[in-house]
Amino acid sequence: MTKASKPKELIQVPGAPDIPGLTFRRFRGEPDYALMADIIVRTNQADNIEEVFTEADLANMFAHLTNCDPYQDMLFAEIHGELIGYSRVWWREESEGPYIYTAVGLLLPDWRRQGIGTAMLLYNEARMREIAAQHPTEAEKFLQSWAADTEVAVDALLKNQGYKAMRYIFDMHRSLEEPLPEPEIPDGLDVRPVRPEHYRLIWDAMSEAFRDHWGHAPSTEEDYQRWINKPDFDPSLWQVAWEGDQVAGMVLTFINKKENQQYQIKRGWTDPICTRRPWRKRGLARALILKSFQELKALGMEQAALGVDTQNPNGALKLYESVGFETVKNWAVYRKPLS
Repeated sequence: MTKASKPKELIQVPGAPDIPGLTFRRFRGEPDYALMADIIVRTNQADNIEEVFTEADLANMFAHLTNCDPYQDMLFAEIHGELIGYSRVWWREESEGPYIYTAVGLLLPDWRRQGIGTAMLLYNEARMREIAAQHPTEAEKFLQSWAADTEVAVDALLKNQGYKAMRYIFDMHRSLEEPLPEPEIPDGLDVRPVRPEHYRLIWDAMSEAFRDHWGHAPSTEEDYQRWINKPDFDPSLWQVAWEGDQVAGMVLTFINKKENQQYQIKRGWTDPICTRRPWRKRGLARALILKSFQELKALGMEQAALGVDTQNPNGALKLYESVGFETVKNWAVYRKPLS
């Protein structure tokens, strides 16, 4: 994150509706984390999204941003000085070609459908075009955002502004109270406890395994630091298979305790899941998922969860369905050519 001299705080947003008390400002740093966490909770409740981001989560994220200067790339909307929504943009160059400029925004339900969200999105697009102007003119470039099937207002906004759904991501759940098949680790592989000296090896193996997935971009050191500094980072839950000194595959199981407390659930996540190319098509991912189920159930969890790209090139959706996962929510990734 570049910490250059901070620009003026108040922002003029072209096309913003004439609503008494409506103003826009820039990011203020750490004091904004609590305000942002509150907006996340309130918008997620309204949109039936079971996710929680605490001040600690946001502090870790903003300490390790990639291709984003929050003092330039964020927009905060207020009514009489009270935060009602915010947005952020960032960019990446994908491994196989295009530059992707992503914008995400949250707005409290009482202030939707009044033109505020549209004005914020158009402001974000202008900022993304400024960033894109610094990149090769011949490169393919897309604006990007996403919405869950329960985010009706966001979905309508993106479609109205010319974005088209390019990919779908399913949230899937699996009851752990149903019978659990026994895992069968392929011959020659073993699952070992994870030690700190393994973290980088596991990260590099995961980055390599995902390189043929849609939207992949090379990972950065900031990505790694954000990962190992996550508040729920707990390698004792991971299922990592090795052949000698080589990582073959993994299920990086975790339990989001704050999410479970917020929604009064007992859920663990078997996510991310990957197998490196030399060890695919041998049943390894299935075995590691089943081992994760056993671990989570032993810890008192009643449900497992994961997210999956429905067009995953390695048949992940079919695998997850075969071990009992069912779709509970559909996310659409939207893109619009930058021209």
